Amino acid sequence: MRFTEIGQQLRAYRLESGLRAEEIAARLGVSRAALYRYEKGEVIKLDTIKRLAELLKISPLSLLGIGVEYYHRPIGCFERIRQIEETTDQILQVDGPVSYLVTSESYDAALAAALEDLAEQAGTDRAQMRASADQTLGILAARKRMYGVRKPTIICMISAGRLARFLESGVAGTATLSERTRRLCRQVAAAEALNIAGLMEAEPMGLQFGLLATTEPTGNFKILRARDRATLVVNPFRPDTMPGAPTGVVMVTAADEAIAAHQRVAEGLWKEAMKGATAAARLREIVAAHRVA
Repeated sequence: MRFTEIGQQLRAYRLESGLRAEEIAARLGVSRAALYRYEKGEVIKLDTIKRLAELLKISPLSLLGIGVEYYHRPIGCFERIRQIEETTDQILQVDGPVSYLVTSESYDAALAAALEDLAEQAGTDRAQMRASADQTLGILAARKRMYGVRKPTIICMISAGRLARFLESGVAGTATLSERTRRLCRQVAAAEALNIAGLMEAEPMGLQFGLLATTEPTGNFKILRARDRATLVVNPFRPDTMPGAPTGVVMVTAADEAIAAHQRVAEGLWKEAMKGATAAARLREIVAAHRVA
């Protein structure tokens, strides 16, 4: 068994469950420090794995990294993606509307402002909301730091339809925000789209963007390839998904047939995608049509 990977998945599922580390440790009859050691890859008994799986309401096989992993909350999904990206050399992404790893600091600032807005509206749950926001922002920041170190190749396809909706609502989607924050979120969305247009024209090494002008995929997915394995993540949650947003189900698998099927879809979309200066010009037209007054 790969105890490091079991530990990573344990942490992701713990965040997914919403239970605090001390709650899980108490139910297991171990110390919180022991639970953290399991998450860092310390040897863990099969009986303990079984009890953890029952507590987290998952299959023991999922905790062992066998079969398919499922997450229904953004926080668990974000943490699992962060873990996978630690060893990733190539990311093939379908239907952004942006590629989070190459977004600017302004994107993160707008996301933080939106989360603070929601916390202010949360009343007695304000502290809990802020803690959840800090956790999410911390995981996203860790992903960007790792990208800066590893610089995996990114091939990203975004659809014109999804991009138009992103520009219309801005970062944080349709969350109820103050007028000031909503304007900021829309301005940042436009800036991020223009940044992608610039990358399309410059075509820097390791970054490729394609614009799906007429085809809108029915879902979002990523194939993350490392030296010795590939992982498929089918994910309905954007990085700017707000707490309380409609739930979805994330699927993570290393099954060859699943990866091959999604690879074929991605290759077909890449062939029809607009690229380079042509794609950049079309993208700028979309931004102009949704310009913030």
